Amino acid sequence: MTLFDPAQKRPSLSRLKAVWPIVLGLGLFLMGLWALHHLLASIDVRQVIAQIKATPWPTLGAALGATALGYLALVGYDFWALHYFGKRLPLRTVALGGFLGYAFGNTVGISVISGGAVRYRIYSAAGLNAFEVAGLSSYIAVAMGMGLTLVGVLALAIHPAALAGVISASEAAIRLGAIGISALILGGAFWLSVTGRALRIRGFEIAMPAPRILLGQLVVALFDSTMASLALWVLMPEGTPPFASFLAIYAAATMVGVLSHVPGGVGIFETVVIAALPAGVPVGAAAAGLLAFRMIYFLLPFALAFAIVSINEARLAGGWAARIFGEISEPMRPVMGGVEGVAPRIAGIAVLGLGFWLIIVALMPSLSQRIDDPGLVGAILAEGGTLACALAGVLLIVLSQALVRRVQLAHSLTIGTLIVGVFAVLADDLDTESAVVLGLAALALWPFRRAFHRQAALSEGGFGPIWVALLAGMLASATMFFFLAHEATPYTNALWLDFTAKSATPRALRAGLLVSALMLGLLLWLALRPSRSFALTPDPDQDRAVSEILETQDTPQGWFALTGDKQVVFSSERDAFLMYARRHGLCAVLGDPVGPPEPARQLAWDFHERARREGITPVFYEVSTKYLPLWIEMGYALHKIGEEAVIDLQNFSLAGSKYKTMRAEQNRALREGFSFEIVSPPHDPALIDELRAISDSWLAGQKGKEKGFSVGCFEPRYLNHCELALIRRDGQILGFANLLGSPGAQHFGIDLMRYRPEAADGVMQFLFLALIEALRDRGATELSLGLAPLAGLSDRVSARLTSRLGNLIYRHGGSFYNFEGLRRFKQKFRPDWRPRYVALPPGTSPYLALTEIALLISGGARNLFTKD
Repeated sequence: MTLFDPAQKRPSLSRLKAVWPIVLGLGLFLMGLWALHHLLASIDVRQVIAQIKATPWPTLGAALGATALGYLALVGYDFWALHYFGKRLPLRTVALGGFLGYAFGNTVGISVISGGAVRYRIYSAAGLNAFEVAGLSSYIAVAMGMGLTLVGVLALAIHPAALAGVISASEAAIRLGAIGISALILGGAFWLSVTGRALRIRGFEIAMPAPRILLGQLVVALFDSTMASLALWVLMPEGTPPFASFLAIYAAATMVGVLSHVPGGVGIFETVVIAALPAGVPVGAAAAGLLAFRMIYFLLPFALAFAIVSINEARLAGGWAARIFGEISEPMRPVMGGVEGVAPRIAGIAVLGLGFWLIIVALMPSLSQRIDDPGLVGAILAEGGTLACALAGVLLIVLSQALVRRVQLAHSLTIGTLIVGVFAVLADDLDTESAVVLGLAALALWPFRRAFHRQAALSEGGFGPIWVALLAGMLASATMFFFLAHEATPYTNALWLDFTAKSATPRALRAGLLVSALMLGLLLWLALRPSRSFALTPDPDQDRAVSEILETQDTPQGWFALTGDKQVVFSSERDAFLMYARRHGLCAVLGDPVGPPEPARQLAWDFHERARREGITPVFYEVSTKYLPLWIEMGYALHKIGEEAVIDLQNFSLAGSKYKTMRAEQNRALREGFSFEIVSPPHDPALIDELRAISDSWLAGQKGKEKGFSVGCFEPRYLNHCELALIRRDGQILGFANLLGSPGAQHFGIDLMRYRPEAADGVMQFLFLALIEALRDRGATELSLGLAPLAGLSDRVSARLTSRLGNLIYRHGGSFYNFEGLRRFKQKFRPDWRPRYVALPPGTSPYLALTEIALLISGGARNLFTKD
């Protein structure tokens, strides 16, 4: 049995919707790469590199200073965003979260997602929840977009000729349009801010912050864009337009790069800038300035962030790092512990970049000026070094995706490959700069070893559409670089057989062939490898294995694995499990994985990767806050679906005026002869038959048929695993409930709660109160009354549309389900309300997913409202 049911169609349309943005981004990247190739066709790569190395120190200092001020301004976005949401965090926490978020997001691209993952780790450790961090990231994205647009149009209003070569319009028309757009943005923003109204665009609502926050945000946006543009402008050659005009070019290039969805706007940004420069500006010098800007404004902050995370890892481990840099203070320890969670992603991105750099080194013409022929030994070293660079580069690219997935073996292999790379670049061209970078990267990666704990195969999972598109983009970029670097060398077949140490082009040809063969072979293997699936053969010992795990984990929700309507997947050591059910292209897992934390996390990863390989959408329904970091690591979006009512048994008491009515009702029930007992399994068949009659009469008064998946059903096999709480009067059973939990557990839950319709008054309340007393006498600590669907969802204008829609259904959906009544009944016991979420992978519609889950619970659309 596999996750995929051949009788059901694969969700091709949903997969296409998820893949098309990736295909579009790759297509735009390749188009930009082609345009950039034509723009740079006349340059000499050696001269470009020489120009970068010859950049005067004052110029580099100015670019570095502008970059530092720019990133300081970027942190201001976080500062004002926190003010907008009414949150106060220590300034050093905001500075750390903001800097790491931007250093990571600017380099990787799609900052709201990649930078948001970093912010979640840090800000959640400081007290913010997942939804507050998501709102923070969305706010920052909107603020940055509005600020960048405003900077661009203001610059065009001052110098409309800046984009004369790109926009087919007169300078007067450009200036007039820019002034109009500027007035519309500023006027509209402040009008919305002062009036408190929200802008509605296609179902989305944008609410402006208070005028003070809006003004501060605009100042930050203007300063940020100005400093970033200045960092590039000082690196550009003579003939570049004045700074005010160049600001418009920079803003336009950045916006096009962001809209392209290409990571970091690579290729797109450079193409727009070079195309907008006057014809007299040397293309090679402009390319040198752009490349230097990429290194200073993007790669240098990323390297600094990588070093900060590495040192943080070493300080958390204690030892030499703690002695050199000092112990982490107690207030900052939770925050620094949150930084630990971003280590795999940062390490993966860094190793990916280093792998691509090694490929470029292998394809690069020799920069050293060799006068004497080094002879056979030199030729062998040069040839071996070039091929080793190519091989190590491809291997690092492959290992990078395993690092992101926290695979333990990938960490040691990566360090070994980096060390090989050090010797390879030295043998290739005595490239000491690259050797130092690779050596430092290996040292910085070593403290991360604690973060890589998954015992998984390197080739399992991780090779999704994004990764394949990234691989294709890097292969295309390397090809373009090769042609640019060696265009001056005429091609002959003899080049393949030239093995002299001074022949850089033949070595690059052979290295390029090796890289192409390895990458194309990898892509071919990914396309043709057989689909692996879960070996879910019927397991006669499944219930026993589940029960053994539940005995050690004390997780009431895990008892739903015994209902018989779900499939169970165990970890490799059979010490953890998760339960799921299929409907169409959806594979819905109920609750958190059950088991020790590490095997449970590993099992969730394995399930996710295998489901995605089979073209099925994995969804985790009714998850708690226990594994929130795991869902963030896996890239899942979290949507609140309700709240679970949990009673603190040891502190519950009917004393006090607020329980006066409940005490009176309980005493009345006792006077009327109500009694309570808990019956242990296995149960007498006669008892099961009597309870079935009660269940059938109770169901007759309900809308729809017996539910399933997230709740139990009346099934003797299931009930014979559970203790039963019974309410009797004069020997007759009036109602019952089955308990989720073993007799000696600390945490219990209630599933089925059914009673005779003619004896409905007060039966369930009496059962709950008697059960609370009985479990408390056992020494239990918690009793879960189950989920209150859609309870606790926000109806604020700034909340997600799913939350506001759910809140609307909660308040007005009583005709088909008594949402408010259920919560009111449970609230009588003054429980602790704990949020429950549905975790959805990227590209999954929450509306469609929740619809499928609702139909899964009801057993079909007709069963929602009818019994036919």
